[in-house]
Amino acid sequence: MEREKIEQLKPIEQTTVRSVAGLPWLLVAVLAVIAAAVVFILAIANENFWLLGAAGVLGLTALVLGLSFYMVRPNETAVMTLFGDYKGNDSVAGLRVANPLLGKKRVSLRVRNFTTSTSKVNDARGNPIEIAAVVVWRVVDSARAMFGVDDFLKYVEVQSESAVRHLARSYPYDAFDESDVITLIGDTGEINANLATELQERANDAGIEIIETRITDLAYAPEIAEAMLRRQQASAIVAARQQIVEGAVLMVRDAVKGLAETDDSDDDPIYLDADRRATFASNLMTVIASDSPTSPVVNVGTLHR
Repeated sequence: MEREKIEQLKPIEQTTVRSVAGLPWLLVAVLAVIAAAVVFILAIANENFWLLGAAGVLGLTALVLGLSFYMVRPNETAVMTLFGDYKGNDSVAGLRVANPLLGKKRVSLRVRNFTTSTSKVNDARGNPIEIAAVVVWRVVDSARAMFGVDDFLKYVEVQSESAVRHLARSYPYDAFDESDVITLIGDTGEINANLATELQERANDAGIEIIETRITDLAYAPEIAEAMLRRQQASAIVAARQQIVEGAVLMVRDAVKGLAETDDSDDDPIYLDADRRATFASNLMTVIASDSPTSPVVNVGTLHR
């Protein structure tokens, strides 16, 4: 059976509509209203139907001009449609005049931000976490924003929530001893960049530019937060103790080596046999690597007493 080929809709390309400055025509409209009133009074006074018709024409002209005016604020564009057909945009700020039959919908081009709700989702290792992000964005193609999606404001919110959830499932919260793994808490710059890239791919259909994304809320879910905190503390303690022991070994080795060496002074070297070196190294390691201050015991006898 042949599969039906669905032709995709061609995206609307943003164009510019022709319009003129509105202030000169506003003066014309005011003069037309005044002239229509004067001619109407004269027509009633003289019972002249020709003057009455002229007053009607002047009044109709003022009405058409009044319907043709629209306002565009800075960092804003007016999307023009004629009986449902897209005609173009006008981004020139100020009072403008265009065809009164054109539908005019203003779209803000200002920078906006949106903070996602804190979502509870499992990370790449199945640990429940809570995550939220802020998205900074703006409209760069108002035609796509108006006609590419149903509601571009709602579209940004929904896609932001979806992208944050997908990001949380793609990376672990923390890798602990694995240094080559990208984590949500340890590689914030790369994570934010990946979130912006993914969200931009989704926002292209709506004519949206993603300026910046940042993770604002990131934590383990309450039911596992205490256990994960103890694990992090244990990993930190192990790493610290390992560094202390490595440093203590180097210090003891240098001390034992220094006792047997001599320099240009008259000091004689101190030679220790294997038992004394072992005892000296053990005592010195205890002093250096101990968590609390040590209390020395002075041996006034022989080594084995």
